[in-house]
Amino acid sequence: MSFELRAETGKNARIAVPRAAHAGWSASPDRADPVALLEEQAGTRVPELVPIRYGRMMVSPLTFYRGAALIMASDLSHTPNSGITVQLCGDAHLSNFGLFASAERSMIFDINDFDETLPGPWEWDVKRLAASFEITSRYRGFSDADRTAITLEVTRAYREQMRKSAESGVMKAWYDRLDVSQLEGWVRSARQAKEASKKQVKRTTDVVAKARTKDSMTAFSKLVGLVDGHLRILASAPLIVPIEDLVDDTHTREVDEEAMKALIAAYQTTLISQNHPIREYSYRHMARKVVGVGSVGTRAWILLFQGRNQQDPLILQAKEANESVLARFVGASAYENQGERVVRGQRLMQSSSDIFLGWQRVTGIDGAERDFYVRQLHDWKGSVDVETLRASGAKLYAKMCGETLARAHARAGDRVAIAAYLGASDRFDQAIAAFATDYADQNQRDYDAFVAAVESGRLYATPGL
Repeated sequence: MSFELRAETGKNARIAVPRAAHAGWSASPDRADPVALLEEQAGTRVPELVPIRYGRMMVSPLTFYRGAALIMASDLSHTPNSGITVQLCGDAHLSNFGLFASAERSMIFDINDFDETLPGPWEWDVKRLAASFEITSRYRGFSDADRTAITLEVTRAYREQMRKSAESGVMKAWYDRLDVSQLEGWVRSARQAKEASKKQVKRTTDVVAKARTKDSMTAFSKLVGLVDGHLRILASAPLIVPIEDLVDDTHTREVDEEAMKALIAAYQTTLISQNHPIREYSYRHMARKVVGVGSVGTRAWILLFQGRNQQDPLILQAKEANESVLARFVGASAYENQGERVVRGQRLMQSSSDIFLGWQRVTGIDGAERDFYVRQLHDWKGSVDVETLRASGAKLYAKMCGETLARAHARAGDRVAIAAYLGASDRFDQAIAAFATDYADQNQRDYDAFVAAVESGRLYATPGL
């Protein structure tokens, strides 16, 4: 289709579904019970870990929102959309963006969680992202004016970046990304314009510096020790539990190692390059590890490998991939393996992906087959600290996330049609800000209902873990 026809598609969509139609939110009388949706999810998770998930979600309305992707997907399915489809992140809240190393060993800022990725309406990612900033702004106690400015910035940045991508050459739009030098330049410019303090500049510098230290060696020093001369992941129950503490005595180290060799050989076939450094590593140990907020209770393992010697480690994470929370609303994935669904979506949306990113189907210690995707545990990973975020910093972060989401959608969908739908005015920005405000109110009501369910004994939560 020509660029002109693609633009015409976006303009026609705007006529069919005006940008103002996205404003606001109100729950229908038959809205699904949010607590029941969480209980439904718990049915496929490790039972003893579900209370940890609930405990983490209880901390605040913001942490609840992080675990409420299914609830919001259900709600978004009843909202207007333009009919233009992209590969969605599916859980595009502000904590799922961050710094990490590219394959070329430069530091970039991008989306870093794709557990729920599926094709769907591009507006859904924008709405989830904008609402996350409104909820965070309330949590941090920002003024009404600051909250509005921050939420508007998310969509303004998305809209303007999408229009730039639509006007760019094909390969420029495809390879465009936000690297750390550009980020640091933004912060310096904000300082010169007196929109950022010296403390904020230093905080950004510190985040970047700290991210560079988060690699396999750092993870190794925290997680691994010598046991009878062998490298082993150290127990820290219930958050880290070695494999031998989860299986009966019939499992020996030799059996585990032979099984792992077969699995790694199969996993290697899903990597981008078959001539891959994983071939030079030997499996040493594995443990179950609790991760995140929304992911708690799904099966996640950390896998320890050794290269040349014991000072040459590699730690991978194998994370269970279930059906996306979006699937019941937009249709099942084209990929039969849910790990492949995650990896294919991530490779499409990210500007540069982990070279160890792959997938595998595994028969678990309980005899059940499950899908997993595999990646490095840490590779220059850095993220914003919500607890110290100030209004000016939140506005800059909103710009970063909005632009980054637009770049991902530009690679994974029709950037020309989306840009034509958005137009040059701020009508869509205003509509999404109004949606975010109303949905933050809904999130608060759902959080209150969730807390009440815990206090009544309907749900059991373990706080502090």
